[in-house]
Amino acid sequence: MALFITDQCINCDVCEPECPNDAIYQGEIIYEIESSKCTECVGHFKKEQCIIVCPVDCILVDPEHEESQERLQSKYQDLTGKPFDKSAEAD
Repeated sequence: MALFITDQCINCDVCEPECPNDAIYQGEIIYEIESSKCTECVGHFKKEQCIIVCPVDCILVDPEHEESQERLQSKYQDLTGKPFDKSAEAD
């Protein structure tokens, strides 16, 4: 599943640089996540980095973009051009 940012976002700018796929961007009002680039950090980290740094807990799983673990791994491969290696995921 991709993640999304709710309207509780305070535009604090901490999530955008944490995204390894450059999926987070400044929208018209709040930060937004491009679902086609969001892998929930699969392939990069064990936990979603944007959720970890968000001070207001406004980043949630997007029910509109449900994806299996296999799909997230495939998306990682498509975005990075690298094979998925679970052991390479950092904490």
